[in-house]
Amino acid sequence: MALPGVYRPQGDTRLLARVLAREPLRPGARVLEIGTGTGALALHAAARGARVTAVDVAWRAVVTARLNARRRRLPLRVVHGDFAAADIGTPFDLVVSNPPYVPAPGTALPSRGPERAWDAGSDGRGVIDRICASAPSLLRPGGVLLMVHSGMCGARQTVDGLTAVGLDAKVTARTVVPWGPVLRSRRTWLQRQGLAAEGEELEELVVIRAQYSQAPA
Repeated sequence: MALPGVYRPQGDTRLLARVLAREPLRPGARVLEIGTGTGALALHAAARGARVTAVDVAWRAVVTARLNARRRRLPLRVVHGDFAAADIGTPFDLVVSNPPYVPAPGTALPSRGPERAWDAGSDGRGVIDRICASAPSLLRPGGVLLMVHSGMCGARQTVDGLTAVGLDAKVTARTVVPWGPVLRSRRTWLQRQGLAAEGEELEELVVIRAQYSQAPA
């Protein structure tokens, strides 16, 4: 279930869930989900015996995730706030995120409304880059980050950003989905920005896996 305005699981969530299902996860492993929404991915990890913390900036998402955990009778700690400022405790064995990644006019991220779940600045990297920079402080040595986002945001840039802070990063899954209503409503702007070709109707989604194996050089 999801309260009004909370991002419901879609193709990106399902892709990341498939990758998460293949990731080794020992019972009691510490897991963090950044931007939990309904809590779907966090609860997937909790069902496998992990100790999971989920964080979201939207109170409605926090309430939704808590209700879904109660309905499924799974232990889940849900924290309200920005992942970099909230009291989440570190480090983690696994960090999972389906962050906002849709390019939007302007550089400021929305501070309210459902758009917070997808709008991420003019290049779509307003949250992605922050997660990349924070990954070493969130992960224990050997810990893994799994993050999904649109190919429109630059998978290579994400891999390079994670490599620069000491992680071994690569794209481990890809899929193609039809454009949703948000991208369709921004077609002209996306074309002007060089982010989409005329007549484009499909969006590539990628999952990046990054393992923290050493400190940055």
